[in-house]
Amino acid sequence: MTAEINNQPYQKGYIDVSEQHSLYFELYGNPEGIPVLFLHGGPGAGFSDKDKQFFDEKRYNVIFFDQRGSSQSKPFGSIENNTTQDLIDDINKILDHLGFESVYVFGGSWGSTLALVYAIHSPARVKGLILRGIWLANRYGLDHYMNGGIKHFFPDVWERFAKLVPEGENPVSYYLTQMLSDDEELSEKYAYEWAYYEMSFYTINKIADPAESLKSFSFKSMAILEAHYIKNDCFLPEDFIMNNIDKIAHIKTSIVQGRYDFICPPAQAFRLHSKLKNSELHITIAGHSSTDEETKKALISELERITTENK
Repeated sequence: MTAEINNQPYQKGYIDVSEQHSLYFELYGNPEGIPVLFLHGGPGAGFSDKDKQFFDEKRYNVIFFDQRGSSQSKPFGSIENNTTQDLIDDINKILDHLGFESVYVFGGSWGSTLALVYAIHSPARVKGLILRGIWLANRYGLDHYMNGGIKHFFPDVWERFAKLVPEGENPVSYYLTQMLSDDEELSEKYAYEWAYYEMSFYTINKIADPAESLKSFSFKSMAILEAHYIKNDCFLPEDFIMNNIDKIAHIKTSIVQGRYDFICPPAQAFRLHSKLKNSELHITIAGHSSTDEETKKALISELERITTENK
């Protein structure tokens, strides 16, 4: 059962992680509670108050922050000096600044990617991993999402997305160029269409109008940064996570995966689980969304299980 949430952080502000980037953060819950780091998806989506529903405010001490260029972080939508390695370095700077030696890491979709890469780089700072909607940031995942895999399931959605790209152009590169245009109307149009594409198959529940979903988060920074990272293969060597999986074999991990997740196909979760011997895999009757009911319940219970077993 989800704890009643008041959503108010006990501390918030900005942390300068470079000369250019300043990241917005909030500390939420019990200052003496179990330390948890929440990693949002996208890249670029930012966190919101709805992400606090997974955390009992009396039990957990949760760090939320908007990654470079995301939502309330500054500068908005910036792709300069914005790579996966930069984000990994930022996490360590945030933990050091706030006085956290080690944390449980909770992330879904791109947040699962970043959680795994961070754990590989800094395993001593990771008490456990609670992951949802596994995305391994490899060629399989990239091709499925942006090179036509979606059109086999949502041909109408793919057609709407692809028809704005001239024949012969790479969809990701073309969209990114338009989104970075000085023409604000053009930039807004392509950011909206990129986000509309994703929201059209985000949840197992029928969405009457994906446009309504776009009002609930920072869709423009998400669109820009997703395109930037996908264009650059997420700044990771091919299959980096799986090729370095032995470095996190000792970390207790829970994987929650929607059976009907069309953004992060379940094959990636099964593959990760098969090589990560200290993991449990929970398949839910759900889509990609963390708030699809079965996934939401599993995330709450798995976080409690792992943080209890590690005591």
